[in-house]
Amino acid sequence: MKDALRVILSLTIIGATVFALDRLCGEAMWWAFHHADDITSPKICYVAEQLDEDIVMMGTSRCNYHYVPSTIADSTHMSCYNAGVDASDCIYSHYTLLRLMLRHHTPKVVCLDVMASDFATWEGYNPTETVSFFAPYAGADEQSDSVFRLAGTLNAYRLSHLYRYNAKAASIIFGLFAGRHPQSVSGYIPISGADEPLPKLEKYESQTQVDSTKLHYVEKFVDDCLSRGIAVVFVASPHYSIVDSTYYAPLADLARRRGIPFLNYHGSRLFTDRPEYFHDPTHLNSRGAQRFSEIFAADLRRIIADK
Repeated sequence: MKDALRVILSLTIIGATVFALDRLCGEAMWWAFHHADDITSPKICYVAEQLDEDIVMMGTSRCNYHYVPSTIADSTHMSCYNAGVDASDCIYSHYTLLRLMLRHHTPKVVCLDVMASDFATWEGYNPTETVSFFAPYAGADEQSDSVFRLAGTLNAYRLSHLYRYNAKAASIIFGLFAGRHPQSVSGYIPISGADEPLPKLEKYESQTQVDSTKLHYVEKFVDDCLSRGIAVVFVASPHYSIVDSTYYAPLADLARRRGIPFLNYHGSRLFTDRPEYFHDPTHLNSRGAQRFSEIFAADLRRIIADK
C-alpha cells in the first residue's frame, strides 16, 4: 500500500512539474513570439492585436508581395494594411487570421487574394498544415479554434502551451537575434527583380477536384465579414500564366451568389506581356507590384464608390 502511494505521489509530482514547466516555457515563447523579428510573427501579432486600418488585404505570399498599401490608400483615401502571410497556403489560414482580427477590429473593406488552393484539392497536400502559424492564439476564438479542430491539433494545443510553438520555434528564437526579412511598410514587403529567366508562358487547366470543406470556409469568411458590415472583395492578382474563364469557377459562382466583386487579373496581358514585372511566375517584383497596385486601387475605388 505504501509503495502504491509513493508511486502515485511521484507521478503527481512529475505531472505537476511537467505542467508547470510547460506553462512557464509557453509564457517565455509567447514573449519571444511578440518580440521576434522573423518572417511572420510580427505581422500575425499586429493583425491579431493592434491592426486598425480601414482596408485590409489578406492572402498568402502573393498578397504579401503584390499590394502596396500606400498606393491603395492614396487612391481610396482610406488607410490600408497588407495582412498577407507568406506561405499561409489557403483559406484555412486566411479565415483563422480574419477571426483573430475581428476580435478587436472591424475594418471597412477586406480584400481576399484568392488562389486555386482556396477551393481545389490535390493528392498528398495537407491544406491545414500552415494553420500552425497561428497556434499561439489557440483558445482565443471559437471559430478560429474550429480550424485547429479540423487540423486535429486543438486538443494538443489545449494540453500543451509550449507545443503551440512547435512549427515556428526555431524561426521565432532566431528572430530574436537577427531579422530575416526586409523592412515592411504597412505589411507590404517588396521583392527584387527576376529571380531567374521566366519559363515559357503556360496555360493552366481548370481545377476539377473541388474541396467542399474549403468552400465552406470561404463562405464562412464572407459571412463573418458581411454580418459586421464589412465589404468583401475577391482578387486574383497577376500570375505569369494563362487560365480560361472557368479556372476560378467555384469562387466566381460563390461571389456572384453573394454579390461580392471578383477582380480577376490572373493572366492579364497588362502583366504577361511585361515579364520584367515578375520575380518568378507566381510573384510580381516591386516594380510590378507598384503598377498592379495602381490598377487595383483604381478598380477598388470604383467598387467602394458604388457601395
